[in-house]
Amino acid sequence: MPTYPWRMAPAGLATRRQLRAAGLRPGGQPVCAQILWQSRRRGVRAAYLYRIDRARPVRPMTPARAAALAAAMRARRTCPICGRDAGYCIPRHLGICVPCADAAAAAA
Repeated sequence: MPTYPWRMAPAGLATRRQLRAAGLRPGGQPVCAQILWQSRRRGVRAAYLYRIDRARPVRPMTPARAAALAAAMRARRTCPICGRDAGYCIPRHLGICVPCADAAAAAA
């Protein structure tokens, strides 16, 4: 697989995020190249590249998919203890909203 250093990939190749920003998706094509770089925290990192000319447009959001996404986000914001919408995604390491977590820590 062709490997390029950071910011040295040829034109016509893009990462998933770059494709998404352009309104495209890989569309089932295989990875055609990669970028490798050194990270201080995580060691060697990789980003996979796809051909832009073979990318397909992003599928439009259907009403059913929008409803399912809204329900999933509502579940991530709802505290299982107090049952109210926290207004933010509840941290996974707590599992409950911050006021409930603070009350539980103060009680312990």
